[in-house]
Amino acid sequence: MIISVASGKGGTGKTTIAVNLALSLQNVQFLDCDVEEPNAHIFLKPVIDKKEKAFILVPEVDLEKCNYCGKCGQVCAFNAFAVLPAQNDKAGSILVFSDLCHGCGSCAYFCEQQAIKEVKHEIGLVESGYVDSMHFVHGKLNIGKAMAPPLIRHVRGLIDSSKTVIIDAPPGTSCPVVSAVQASDFCLLVTEPTPFGLNDLVLAVEVLRKLKVPFGVVINRADLGDNKTEEYCAAEKIPILMRIGFKREIAVAYSQGKVLADVSPEYKKEFIDLFDKIKKIKQN
Repeated sequence: MIISVASGKGGTGKTTIAVNLALSLQNVQFLDCDVEEPNAHIFLKPVIDKKEKAFILVPEVDLEKCNYCGKCGQVCAFNAFAVLPAQNDKAGSILVFSDLCHGCGSCAYFCEQQAIKEVKHEIGLVESGYVDSMHFVHGKLNIGKAMAPPLIRHVRGLIDSSKTVIIDAPPGTSCPVVSAVQASDFCLLVTEPTPFGLNDLVLAVEVLRKLKVPFGVVINRADLGDNKTEEYCAAEKIPILMRIGFKREIAVAYSQGKVLADVSPEYKKEFIDLFDKIKKIKQN
């Protein structure tokens, strides 16, 4: 089973839930797909034994073959080309913006002059290792690179279907989140009972319904704020699978890079119960 853990906004406790769920189960693989700001390793402390550079294929134009027809710019959905056609006996010009390229290959496929070839462009690093018997993988996007989804796909490409896979997704509801949670068997949405938390939870719910990924909610710091998150979930028939109170000892443990089991062994049982609830939902 592939379980992704996401949140409409940052700071809700998404990584805390993902890490503690993974540590409570057996035969687990953990993927940190928050490649712009991976931090699960701070809590899991894996022994990294493999590092691999990640690349995306970007276009390179042979100016001797290019007739500046502009077809590449027309088919590129991400505006990675700027083409000025030849005019009045003046040569044309073409610019390629590699950082906007998503590596779809359309430009090379549709180039009638066969003037475009695809070359490797480094975007980040994929590291893997172990936390005891748990397999750990995370991606690190290179500074200044804007294309997180291709690196997330690199990380997801290492999924071991023989294990229970826990994916720590990026916060928000944009392309990186979609890349991380799509094709999951279930998604946990971590929220907090505040106006901001509810607003972004609604957005995240809309995304998951579009992706047709089953989901449930975990409310962190559940004894703060108001009751509107509970009311929303009840109205939308969204199961609330776990509630975690606002406790000083949890905040202290988090600040020290510790997990909830370090606060109380009872939390491990609660996360096992959370997993059992997910399995029951999937069975129904």
